[in-house]
Amino acid sequence: MSLKQFLGKQFIDVIQWNEAEDGILAYRYPMQDMEIQNGGQLTVRESQLAAFVNEGKIADVFGPGLHTLNTRNLPLLTDLLNWDKDFESPFKSDVYFVSTRLQIGQKWGTSTPITIRDKEFGAVRLRGYGIYSYRVADPRKFFTQVTGTRDRYYASELEGQLRETIVARMTDIFATSDVSFLDMSANQTALGEKVAEQMKPAFAALGLELDQFVVENISLPDELAKVMDQRIGMSMAGDLGKFTQFEAAESLEEAATNTGGAAGMGVGLGAGAAMAQAVMGQVRPLAGSAAPAASPAAGAKFCIDCGKAIPDRAKFCPECGKAQ
Repeated sequence: MSLKQFLGKQFIDVIQWNEAEDGILAYRYPMQDMEIQNGGQLTVRESQLAAFVNEGKIADVFGPGLHTLNTRNLPLLTDLLNWDKDFESPFKSDVYFVSTRLQIGQKWGTSTPITIRDKEFGAVRLRGYGIYSYRVADPRKFFTQVTGTRDRYYASELEGQLRETIVARMTDIFATSDVSFLDMSANQTALGEKVAEQMKPAFAALGLELDQFVVENISLPDELAKVMDQRIGMSMAGDLGKFTQFEAAESLEEAATNTGGAAGMGVGLGAGAAMAQAVMGQVRPLAGSAAPAASPAAGAKFCIDCGKAIPDRAKFCPECGKAQ
């Protein structure tokens, strides 16, 4: 190396990273045409880790604190560079900072409904959504499995992979669960904890730690939700007759709010007919059970004028006096 080349080099004696924006998971410290001074200072802040990489191989990892760079605290890098004693000259190495802050407010959701077999309602389709949070826990795995030698890596780039992994695992859980849809909806906290336990190994394989997983909502598609509402309405009504009256009353209310035009008239007539049928259906049993009307006694006849019953041999009606 000529003197001009040596003087043209830049030497680094302080290495540190201030996160300029949210969402950065990994950042490569700019090292182009620069070398690290022997005894240089590495500052790693809380919620950060720093990794030294030599020729694509990750070596030493440093946690929060102030570190002096020498062979004593760079044992793996020393081995990779074949240093048999304390190095005296600057050296070349890539330094990657990894953010270990919680990545909160990450959203997941089913893009299409998941079909499962429900023990109470048969085959149903479910939708769900919620939030989760995670952090980088193992920078070695994260470097080798996810970021590689990228200058920067953002949480948004990992979002699709994690979301699809979550939905796939939830599909497996729903398919093998004996819990009915209604029980799932009523126990979303317990469901979230179960999904989190199932998801942690998948996150760990990427060098991540799943911190929290929340199921905000489990629901049915609109058309199935309407059928569910009808079934609940029938259960609340107690029998089909009462449910028919309930639907007729609902139809009348709808007709009352849509009075304009022929369509409104048709709805009103249809609702009136439905109500009449419902009422008559309830009245008929009562009418059938009523006692039969009294009939005239044998040998009696009726007045030709007022129609009252009179004795068979009477010449005049005792009620109106009309001759018979």
